[in-house]
Amino acid sequence: MIEGLVPAEAQPLLHAISTTAASVSVRVNVQRGAAVPQGAQCVPWCPAGFYLQQRQPFTFDTDWHAGRYYVQDASSMFIGHVITSLVHGPVRYLDLCAAPGGKATAALTALPAGSLLVANEVVPARARALVDNVMRWGSPHAVVASSQPAQWGQKMRHFFDVVAADVPCSGEGMMRKDDEAVAQWSAALVEQCAARQQSIVSDVWPALRPGGLFIYSTCTYNRRENEDMVQWLIDRLGAEPVTVPVHDEWSIHPAIDAHFPAYRFMPHRTPGEGLFMAVLRKPHERMATSLPRKVKTGREGIVPAAVKSWLSDDVPMVLSEQAGTVVAVPRAHEGAVAALRQDVNVIHAGVALATVKGKSCVPHHALALSMALRPGAFAAAEVDYRTAMAYLRGEAITVDAPRGPVLVTRRGAALGWVNNLGNRANNLYPKGLRVLSSHIPDAEPEILGRH
Repeated sequence: MIEGLVPAEAQPLLHAISTTAASVSVRVNVQRGAAVPQGAQCVPWCPAGFYLQQRQPFTFDTDWHAGRYYVQDASSMFIGHVITSLVHGPVRYLDLCAAPGGKATAALTALPAGSLLVANEVVPARARALVDNVMRWGSPHAVVASSQPAQWGQKMRHFFDVVAADVPCSGEGMMRKDDEAVAQWSAALVEQCAARQQSIVSDVWPALRPGGLFIYSTCTYNRRENEDMVQWLIDRLGAEPVTVPVHDEWSIHPAIDAHFPAYRFMPHRTPGEGLFMAVLRKPHERMATSLPRKVKTGREGIVPAAVKSWLSDDVPMVLSEQAGTVVAVPRAHEGAVAALRQDVNVIHAGVALATVKGKSCVPHHALALSMALRPGAFAAAEVDYRTAMAYLRGEAITVDAPRGPVLVTRRGAALGWVNNLGNRANNLYPKGLRVLSSHIPDAEPEILGRH
């Protein structure tokens, strides 16, 4: 397959796939003020992305749990460059196949101020992981949903300015680090994937407004799932190819045997795994058939005043109670979020502030990690590394702080809550996020630089 795809480069590509180790890279959360990893080389197309010299024990790094960086393949970081190059002004952005959240969190950083990101995943277990990663990144401008592509197309017609679909594929680009991708590959799988990709794109296409951008990507090499799919989008749906500006020194391979722009990442050229990406514009229509809909929004008056004081004034928020949880969404997105709740399965929106228990409200874990939390709203307890890891394992700890809800921090970054009782503190770190390993290293991994 590789020999026929790129005959002149087949040997170097095959050598890179079969004999060289996969690169390791992270993307720092610049909105949290995260510093450059020590001794790291920058990813050329992503100013916040860095190659590490070797894989690190990320599970034991408190900075990772605090959302100060995301472990992501460098090739996938290209999505941020696409967004900053082509998207201007606030938009509604749908990441259709978003789990586990790498491209979604990259988009949250790259999108213009005032934008709303909707990250979708149909598989429940993967959707839960997506919520965790989006929540950890800390932006209030995100919604996570779990609905089929057809539901988006049928219910949210012309709702989005940008739709990104990192579609399920045969996974050839992951063969260097995933033995399962090698074992499951077959020509029949490629055809199955291509048929599924056409179905996914056809189903979601109506959700994109006329003139909007469609970002198509896979982690595979063959033309059937890549250039042929883009040509199908052009021929069947009238999509118009869009050029992304790139530098020659990035060594990104162009489209193969095609007359439209596309961007191929191949490990013998670019440190990272295999990736294909193309951008297309939906043609304008004479009349938009979508109509404005009346939707019910939450009532702010039912929320205790004390909870409102937990939020900073940087972003005006609207608060409501959703199934026993007090939720805040940016006022600018109130109508959009209400429409989404009405027509698709929303499982996370904005910031979960508190769980209602009788007449009291217990701060939610999402609030601890959110950049919408007002500095000084709660007492904070800075802890050492051993105490931080004990906390992340769900163990009881002691803190030097007033009684009540206390924010546990490590190097100034929030990890979560405890309820301080004086002689001990009840650990409120969510069970599903806890570190399971009983062996904790003596020294904390030094992945990020220190200010």
